[in-house]
Amino acid sequence: MSPRLQQVLAEIAQLTSEERSQLIEQVQQMQTLEAQPRKSWQDLEGAALNLLNGEDAQAWINRIRDEWGDREQQF
Repeated sequence: MSPRLQQVLAEIAQLTSEERSQLIEQVQQMQTLEAQPRKSWQDLEGAALNLLNGEDAQAWINRIRDEWGDREQQF
């Protein structure tokens, strides 16, 4: 057992029963989060197919920028 773990266990021994229960819950939550597989950006591929309605992405960006430019000129 590492010295760091021994130190942590010594500190845990000083906690109340309620505090130890809370600690156990927190550690279990940490373990659950670590066990979940990380999502990949590739999982989003095709998620917004209808967003552009077939329009080229760069053309959409250019159109939106132009629209914002027109709005700024109005004010």
